[in-house]
Amino acid sequence: MFKLLVGLGNPGPEYETTRHNAGWWWLDRVAAELKVTLRPERSCFGLLGRTQVDGQPLWLLKPTTFMNRSGQAVAALARFYKIAPAQILVAHDELDLPPGDARLKHGGGHAGHNGLRDLHAQLGSPDYWRLRLGIGHPGVKAEVVHWVLRPPPQQQRQAIDAAIERSVLALPWLLAGEVAKATSLIHTTQPPRPKPPRRLPASTDGADQPPAA
Repeated sequence: MFKLLVGLGNPGPEYETTRHNAGWWWLDRVAAELKVTLRPERSCFGLLGRTQVDGQPLWLLKPTTFMNRSGQAVAALARFYKIAPAQILVAHDELDLPPGDARLKHGGGHAGHNGLRDLHAQLGSPDYWRLRLGIGHPGVKAEVVHWVLRPPPQQQRQAIDAAIERSVLALPWLLAGEVAKATSLIHTTQPPRPKPPRRLPASTDGADQPPAA
C-alpha cells in the first residue's frame, strides 16, 4: 500500500529535540526497526533510505529543508518514482491531540500546519495519509510558534515516544495495507481493561458452600 514514509521536522541540532520534530523522531524509529540507513540525497532535498517489503520498494525520507518547504522534498521523490499521494504516509506533530495520542488519517486539510500546507501545494493533492502525533496545545494561539519550537518536558516526551512505539508495532499491518488493524492499535492510548470474570449463578441447595469443619 505505502511506497513512501516521510517524517517532518526542521534540520539542525537546535531543533532536534523540539516538538515540531516529532515526525523525524518517528522516522528514525521506523528506520531502526526496518534496519534502513538514511543518507543525504541532494536530488530529493533530504535524508533517504530504501528497503523492500514483500518484494516491493519502500522509501524512507526525512526532508532537510525547513518545515515550510517539506513538500519540495516529498514531491521531488514522488515524481521521480511515480508514487501517488495515496501511497505516501507522512508523520507530523499535531497540536490538536495531547501528548501520547496518535491518529491515522487519510486526506483532509492542513489545519495551518506549514509542512502539510507545502505538501498540499507541491503534490497538488491532499490525498496522502498522515500519522498525527499529539504534542498538545499551549492554550493560546499566539504561543503556538514558541510551543512547537521548544522541547517538551520529560513526561510529555515519554508520552510522545509511547505513541511512536505503538505506531511501530502497527507497522507490519500498515505496510500490508491492513489499515483497520493498524488503526485499532495506533489509536489505543491505554491498554484494554480486562473483562471481569463470569460470575456463576448462586446455588440454592448449598452445593456451593464450603464443607463444614
